[in-house]
Amino acid sequence: MLNSDLLKGSNLRLTSLKEEDLNTFENWYNDVKFLRHYDMIAAFPKSQPQLLEMLQDIRNSNDRYIFAVRTIEENKFIGVTGFENILWNNGVAIIYIGIGDNSFRGRGFGKESLLLTMEFGFQELNLHRIQLNVLSYNDPAIKLYESLGFKREGVYREFIHRDGKRYDMYLYGILRSEWENRNL
Repeated sequence: MLNSDLLKGSNLRLTSLKEEDLNTFENWYNDVKFLRHYDMIAAFPKSQPQLLEMLQDIRNSNDRYIFAVRTIEENKFIGVTGFENILWNNGVAIIYIGIGDNSFRGRGFGKESLLLTMEFGFQELNLHRIQLNVLSYNDPAIKLYESLGFKREGVYREFIHRDGKRYDMYLYGILRSEWENRNL
């Protein structure tokens, strides 16, 4: 049966990222706590022109997708999710999520966003495998990924340097068959 509500959950929906979202996105890119969980690169702020260029690069790419995460009730832009490094011939992609609005963290919006993104990946993009990387200190994200059926497949030891300490990065993956047979 065709899902007419693809990209729409009970509390949020995934939409295109619009230029008017860039002010909010810029605020997140100036939030060091957000950046240290969202990206592996140094927590370096980005300006709206830089974010617009990044967004245009993604739109022009054939191996990346980005979605704005919006609440259904208020149509509030609260985060981003999507895929990068899609290897079409292998059916493999890296998934990412970032809930930038602090007031929406820890309330299930990340889980719902990932479920919708994974559904899009497996059903619309015909992916076979979805994977992600997460830093060892990001316990809430690790718990979330494991609750969705992702399996820890590897460790990049002492991968990242933050605040004078080294942290591991974990590789997680989920196969289409595992997604189809999950018990959520």
